[in-house]
Amino acid sequence: MFNYILRLYLVFFIVENVEMHTYHLGSCPTIEPMPNFEMNRMLGIWYVIEKTSTGSSCILYNITRSDEPGQFNIEEISQHFLLALTPLKHGYHYKGTLKVLDKSVPAKMSVSFPLSVAGSSSFTVFSTDYETYAGIFTCQKIAFSHRQSATILSRTKTLDSMYITKLRNKLENAEISPFDLSIIKQNDCPKDPNAGYNININDETISAKAAGDVIRKAGEKLGDGVEYISGKAKDVYHKVSDKSGNNEQINDVRKTIDPDAEWLP
Repeated sequence: MFNYILRLYLVFFIVENVEMHTYHLGSCPTIEPMPNFEMNRMLGIWYVIEKTSTGSSCILYNITRSDEPGQFNIEEISQHFLLALTPLKHGYHYKGTLKVLDKSVPAKMSVSFPLSVAGSSSFTVFSTDYETYAGIFTCQKIAFSHRQSATILSRTKTLDSMYITKLRNKLENAEISPFDLSIIKQNDCPKDPNAGYNININDETISAKAAGDVIRKAGEKLGDGVEYISGKAKDVYHKVSDKSGNNEQINDVRKTIDPDAEWLP
């Protein structure tokens, strides 16, 4: 029974901590959406090069058409930072919906995901050439504050520094700190993102029965991962703290793994 509860906790921990963001007082900052934006050219696979405060790796987006007019599907696939410390092959798939709110400003959309308790977020494409790079900013208003996340995307697993600098400058000009961005590891990633055990979160899993099945199956598959983490706690600690004598790198690791974080695309 204890092992089941532990596995259940781990599944919820993973679900709630896949992606991170930063909280700020006041309203969401304003960043200009890209003019003359063409969403059809934005479709397809994008690799995440930098993203607001996250410890996950091998993150990619897949944007596809929806059957509904003015709507698109977005799926984020990643390697969760906690399970990446274990031998378990896995993938975390999170599917949401993009909606164009104003046809005259197609680069400014809303995005909603099944586990976002605070509702939808803004989703703004502020710069892209469609073939090489793209910059996205999301923000969600919460009472007297907001939570935000910025993402730098590339059509390939690497991106020339001149594009990264260009996108970071645009964020800074909008008074959005580029220093909150984490570099996302895109090497040693699974060739097949569907290989191993996959945790899929979408509209179909958010019924009582379906969610229960996801948790039960994940608990069974993650049992070895739980035992590995608990049995190798010291190894995990040394892997993080002793991998390099560079204190700056250690602080970066501590910064990215925020126990209070919730998911925001």
